[in-house]
Amino acid sequence: MYEISDDVLGVIFDCDGTLTDSMPVHYLSWKQAFDAHGIEFTEQRFYAMGGMPSDKIVATMGAENGKQLNVDEVAHEKESNFVELLHQVPPLETVVEVAKQEKGRRKIAVASGGFRWVIDRQLAHIGLADWFDAIVTAEDTERHKPEPDVFLEAARQLGVPADKCLVFEDSELGLEAARRAGMDAVDVRQPMWGSSSV
Repeated sequence: MYEISDDVLGVIFDCDGTLTDSMPVHYLSWKQAFDAHGIEFTEQRFYAMGGMPSDKIVATMGAENGKQLNVDEVAHEKESNFVELLHQVPPLETVVEVAKQEKGRRKIAVASGGFRWVIDRQLAHIGLADWFDAIVTAEDTERHKPEPDVFLEAARQLGVPADKCLVFEDSELGLEAARRAGMDAVDVRQPMWGSSSV
């Protein structure tokens, strides 16, 4: 069992790559969408943009490749691809166990750069629908990771001071956002995180 310090009052989870092992399927969904528009999207670039909302990724890649893309349309193509492949997305059990452990003990939230309709489907897919005291997604803040807004909004909705929140994250942008929010964070990509205390 992962031990969380008693002075932590709120636990905030990213979704993609944190509660769900969804990143390979997200990459495949992006590749399909960008291939259709003649844009090369490498796996390395994809992971560097982890935590960025879909519309921002489309706008960035369009500008870099000199393509006039309909941002909403391409983002929706990608998300539709992802939902079609959702059955291939497993939960990240080590993190889900922490959510199970903390449910009812502390306030818990999801804070994601994804769109709400996709996040809701993922949480339902892994059996965590209606578990969280707050869910904050791309639509809920104007600024996104690495800006701290998504985590600060989650803390606000939980009614917990930012410095009493612990974040579980898997991306550099997300970890930087947590740092800017004044929150401690656990990098779930680190193999030993599950055996230590915060």
